[in-house]
Amino acid sequence: MKLLFDQNISYRIVKLIEGEFPGAAHVISMGLGNSSDQQIWEYALKNKFTIVTFDADFYNLSLVWGHPPKIIWIRTMNQSTRNIELLLKRFYTSIHEFLNDTEFACLEILQPSPQP
Repeated sequence: MKLLFDQNISYRIVKLIEGEFPGAAHVISMGLGNSSDQQIWEYALKNKFTIVTFDADFYNLSLVWGHPPKIIWIRTMNQSTRNIELLLKRFYTSIHEFLNDTEFACLEILQPSPQP
């Protein structure tokens, strides 16, 4: 499965993670810039994408409709594109295991709290 980044994440992320996540795309590059969550969901389903978002809406849709598509829910405070890149690369193994798993619909990625 390929990653499809929601509008709330910069389109610049695709170029930064293409080595680790080939085939990744952004909703804007797919012509879905002003689409509803349901339209993005249907596009992801039809085109075998996993949706990556900061937004709980896609998680809520997965509770109602199940999966696919799968959801990667980045649950952090607002982050720079660079920090999102580093976070995705840090969780590379977990993400790939999730993408290959048939049971789970959503992977939540949390930013760890800073150590004192």
